[in-house]
Amino acid sequence: MTTAIFRGTCTALVTPFDEGGGIDFAALDRLLERQLEAGVEALVIGGTTGEAATLEHTELMALIAHCVRFCRGRAKLIAGTGGNDTRRAAETARAAAALGAEALLCVTPYYNRCTQEGLLAHYEAIAAATPLPILLYNVPARTNVRIEAETCAALSKLPTVAGIKEAEPDAARVLQLHALCGPEFPVYCGCDERILPFMACGALGAVSVLSNLRPGAVKALTDAALRGEYALALRLQREQQPLMEALSAAVNPIPIKAALARAGLDCGPCRLPLTPADPELQARLEELLEAG
Repeated sequence: MTTAIFRGTCTALVTPFDEGGGIDFAALDRLLERQLEAGVEALVIGGTTGEAATLEHTELMALIAHCVRFCRGRAKLIAGTGGNDTRRAAETARAAAALGAEALLCVTPYYNRCTQEGLLAHYEAIAAATPLPILLYNVPARTNVRIEAETCAALSKLPTVAGIKEAEPDAARVLQLHALCGPEFPVYCGCDERILPFMACGALGAVSVLSNLRPGAVKALTDAALRGEYALALRLQREQQPLMEALSAAVNPIPIKAALARAGLDCGPCRLPLTPADPELQARLEELLEAG
């Protein structure tokens, strides 16, 4: 039986940058402490929301090492180590493990547009590089590569594959994956707007963007769903849905960084080629935050 990396809320943490463009570790500490105080179960460091595509290898390693030291077991630390170069992804996974990361989030290779056979070989190579549990990441809207359910079933047989972050929009995908991988295979929602429907279909939680800003609210939602209190979970989902949708109105993490800044948690700008939120989105976020 696959052991779940976490159950509940995992925050896909933003990476704060300072005026010089480097990582702002003081701001990072403030973000981490808010997450830990809220009791989130896990954190993804250096994922999509953390702008991994623009982080140099040395920056990612420094980020992981810092978060490992700061958190000291208070939340599960999942390092984003995926990439479109299998050899480099395996090396990054090995390096993250050496720094104390407890699990890996490995996005499908992008741009190369590999076959399903290539996906199998890619993840097998990463699994051979480290004994850490691996969370597959299926997000075809970004990568143009889809982990087919049959491929996920094959990958689920690898001893260190411990679930999938699923960013496809249809909650029925959870049912399909459980039918082929087994009902105990951990599936996590990768889209805040769909947390409740995914969990109602059997997902164990969410890898959330909104929880950067409202970790307690997202945790309350996932906790209610895990307890089977779906009426409460529905109310909580509805309360956060307008903000969840606003955070998807532009490329992640543009909106969440804008929202954090407006909430007094400035994390600096996104790195190019991502640009600041436009005035219309800024106004929308301000209105939603003022409404609570």
